[in-house]
Amino acid sequence: MIETIRLFDDDSHQTLFEGCVLSCEQDGDLYKVTLNQTMFFPEEGGQSCDKGTLNDIPVEKVLEKDRVIYHWVKEPLWEGDTVTGSVDWEKRFSDMQQHTGEHIVSGLIHEHFKLNNVGFHLGSEAVTMDFDGVITREQLRMIEYRANEAVARNLPVKITWPSKEELMEIPYRSKKEIDGPIRIVEIPGYDICACCAPHVHNTGEIGMIRLIGMEKYKGGVRIQMLCGFRALADALEKERNVYDISAQLSAKPYEVAAAVEKLKAESLALKQEMNGLKMDILQEKIALLPGDSQNVCFFDKHMDKSNLRYAFNLLSEKCSGLCGCFDGDDEKGYRYVLGGKNVDVVAAGKALNEALEGRGGGSKEMFQGSLQASKVQIEEYFAKV
Repeated sequence: MIETIRLFDDDSHQTLFEGCVLSCEQDGDLYKVTLNQTMFFPEEGGQSCDKGTLNDIPVEKVLEKDRVIYHWVKEPLWEGDTVTGSVDWEKRFSDMQQHTGEHIVSGLIHEHFKLNNVGFHLGSEAVTMDFDGVITREQLRMIEYRANEAVARNLPVKITWPSKEELMEIPYRSKKEIDGPIRIVEIPGYDICACCAPHVHNTGEIGMIRLIGMEKYKGGVRIQMLCGFRALADALEKERNVYDISAQLSAKPYEVAAAVEKLKAESLALKQEMNGLKMDILQEKIALLPGDSQNVCFFDKHMDKSNLRYAFNLLSEKCSGLCGCFDGDDEKGYRYVLGGKNVDVVAAGKALNEALEGRGGGSKEMFQGSLQASKVQIEEYFAKV
């Protein structure tokens, strides 16, 4: 198979081109097409492929194997015909903004902290970059600031094809061994890297670099990044949310974090107060039960796990046999805590689950689980044991 001429290597900003169809074969519901030359960048190195059309037929995916680029389309094209290709500029430019921004960030992290970029993914959302070591949040902010300085300087993004001899003198980054000619992308003062993807002509085209997240990953860190119009869209969406929260909390935009902390503290205080009231009510309800009860089941649909155990402890003091506390209703089912002073608790719990389609487990002091039975069925069961 004849190698495909990669037009994007020479001019990343060109979107229209003509190519001769070398082959077209059906592949499932699609047709796999090769051309003598193409402007479509294939899915490669963690980056998704270009989108666009061939003779106005949408290109569904683009892959490369052995220097041959394959295009998948929904309609057949005829061998020997000349077709017109059109690359989706909006996606291409966005991808170039992200990828060139990644070079700057990776170059800076390598320069300052000697960490290597060992993973990269560029899709439709945030770019992810994996590094083989850890940096702090403060260091991340410093890298972000320096990266945007590179944008402001509007530096040229240089593309070269050095000879093997010249490569020996170039301290370039590369994630993998490369066979054949090596394409070097250089951003003077920031990065020199082997890379096959399209990039912007000058760093000013990137627009903005935002490092929006970082997490520990495989002994190192994974950093999330947005550049250019993606970064702008993210900033505008976050701004909209901040102003909405600001209006709802009657706080200035730059004070919303403090207002939320205050709201959380108030909510916690109310939750604690409500929990105390629940316990008081449970205590009063259980106090009204007969003191000489043998087997007792107690229901309340407003208990959480801590209330459920609290009610059970109160109930077990009044119950000489099997006692159970149940939280829930007939529609959603019931959670329960089961026990008894003179009862084989584990055996009793297993028997309850078997009889009423329940599940759970426990020890000789307490058995916990859930049931899908009705309240009437549970009461009837306790009346019989």
